Order: sequence, then structure tokens, then C-alpha cells
Amino acid sequence: MAPREAVVLAGGFGTRLRSEVADLPKPMAPVTGRPFLEYLLSKLESQGIDRVILSVGYRHEAIMQHFGPQWRNLSIEYFVEDQPLGTGGGLVAAFGLVHGESAFALNGDTLLHADFAALTQTFTDNQADLAMFVREIEDCGRYGICELDGDRLTGFSEGRPNQAGCINAGVYLASTALMQAIPNTAPFSFEIDYLPQAVRDHHVHVTRTSADFIDIGVPDSFKLAQSFIPALGL
Repeated sequence: MAPREAVVLAGGFGTRLRSEVADLPKPMAPVTGRPFLEYLLSKLESQGIDRVILSVGYRHEAIMQHFGPQWRNLSIEYFVEDQPLGTGGGLVAAFGLVHGESAFALNGDTLLHADFAALTQTFTDNQADLAMFVREIEDCGRYGICELDGDRLTGFSEGRPNQAGCINAGVYLASTALMQAIPNTAPFSFEIDYLPQAVRDHHVHVTRTSADFIDIGVPDSFKLAQSFIPALGL
């Protein structure tokens, strides 16, 4: 049965967006008059998700006041970081609120317009503890490259400008037991501190996708989002 819960990291400061965005948490950055997080939640709703746990921190009141405990057909629960926990600490803590045996996990400042059913299939077929989307791009200069052996993630290498390769697309499906077993030595980075260890200790499986993807974390991509995201029809 496909998971119906998702954990979204929505505690970012948005420091690199200060030139474009007022004093808001990064997921609340406005895209054609709507917070970016609305588009992300719309995407989750379209994929059959009905319960979301938002891991919030910086200016969390702005997020909680806007979305409340229910937004459209999504039930929303909040984990509030009293201090910055990093992506790893935020995910581990928020997974403590997950009800089911597995849940999707996403960054609140990226949007991947993929079919989540494909990731669920990878997760189920391999009886995996962790599966993730990877996407091939032409310029990996801002990202680490995922090293792959078929549909298994085997490691990471540093991307160079104008180097093509598969990158972590920021959407995971993880077993609740795995996430709750991770020592929460916050703050730590899920991508940098945990995933390389997970590759050594577990089979991490991937689903390749060519779906539209955007990361609003820097001014240039945030400006692009103003036309890119509404075109997705979310």
C-alpha cells in the first residue's frame, strides 16, 4: 500500500534569498503571489498524500498561521525546532510523528514534478529501507553527483561546472524504523552526514526521473520559478 504521509523540511533561513525575499522562511517565498510551499503541498496532495508533517524552525509562526492544521485535503502536523537541527536532525525528529511504516521525505525549497508511484514501486520491489529519486542534469556544478550501480546508490562525488550526471532530486521514501534508528546528534546534514553512511550500511535504491525540477534556494532559480512553477498546473 502506498504511503499517505510525507515529512517536509520547512525550517530554512533562506539567507541566499534575502536580496529577493523579505524576512520569511524560505518555503514561504512568494511565487506569483503564492508561497512556494503551497505548490509543494499541492503536488503532495496530487500524489495521494493526505497527512503532512512540517519540520519548521525559523519564523515558524508564518507557516503555521498560513496553513494551520488543515490545508485543502491535507492534515498538517508541525514539529517545531527550538534550535537549528540541520536537515538530518529535522527529518529524524519529524519522523517521530509519522503514523505509518514508511513516509516520503522532501525539502521544502525544491519541487520535483515526478510520479511518486514510481518511487513507491522501487521501494516495494527491493524491500528497501530507503529509496530516492535521482535526476540527470547537464551542469552538476552546484550539486554532488550520485554514483550508481543499476538502481543502487553506491556513493557520491563532487560535481564540476558543466559536468553532466545524476543528482539527488531531494525526494525520499524511507521506512519509519530506519529513520527513528538514526542517532539524532543534531545538528547534522541528512545528505552529507547520513547518506554516505547509509550507502555503506544499507541498500539505498534509486528511481531515475527526467521530471521537471526546481530549487528556489538561490536568486536566479527563484526568479525562474516565477514562470516555471505556475506552468506545472499545481
